[in-house]
Amino acid sequence: MGLELYLDLLSQPCRAVYIFAKKNGIPFELRAVELLKGQQHSDAFVQVNPLRKVPALKDGDFTLAESVAILLYLSRKYKAPDHWYPQDLQAGARVDEYLAWQHTALRSSCSRAVWQKLLGPVLLGVQVPPETLASTLAELDRNLQLLEDKFLKDQAFLTGPHISVADLVAITELMHPVSAGCQVFKSRPKLAVWRQRVEAAVGEDLFQEAHAALMKAKDLPPLDLAMREKLKAAVQVLLQ
Repeated sequence: MGLELYLDLLSQPCRAVYIFAKKNGIPFELRAVELLKGQQHSDAFVQVNPLRKVPALKDGDFTLAESVAILLYLSRKYKAPDHWYPQDLQAGARVDEYLAWQHTALRSSCSRAVWQKLLGPVLLGVQVPPETLASTLAELDRNLQLLEDKFLKDQAFLTGPHISVADLVAITELMHPVSAGCQVFKSRPKLAVWRQRVEAAVGEDLFQEAHAALMKAKDLPPLDLAMREKLKAAVQVLLQ
């Protein structure tokens, strides 16, 4: 059995892994794991990833969890062009710096924004208080400012003149609030131009393919009561 990637493209890190593998011509079998149906808790999937999270990778007898680890594994194994994860000590450290920062900063605010503004109301019938959403959007705005000031600066991409895995991780995060109607790029021309560069480097068709399910999330039907209660418990922290 060759490389298998367990993904749900509603998930931002899954989209980053999917785009990276497709863009670099890495052959893989896509194993769809539908988070909204609770398939991450199935016995079969738990054998691959006991953490019950996607993305996950299976390469023969080797299994791997966590999107950053998967991206770096794919980059190394398939000898992706150096710009994705530079071998130069300091250039690589800049990528590592962004990947370490984003987990508790941009990812947190992007995830909370999409759940409070879109997925909570649509899937769970939960309307968060306006002040809760306002606080989340203010936090998102602060993180966008840090993204510009600390990482993008006046460069073409987040860590230098060429696209890296940092850009993939960032753009897939930002498309989460975009899908919920947040005007992430409207008042930030520098970020808007960066987004255009990333899409061009990835390829518009691949970018749209990876985000198609997310951009239709507003049309998802409400979950049945049992699944709604399970999911509500799992995402409660994102609704506060």
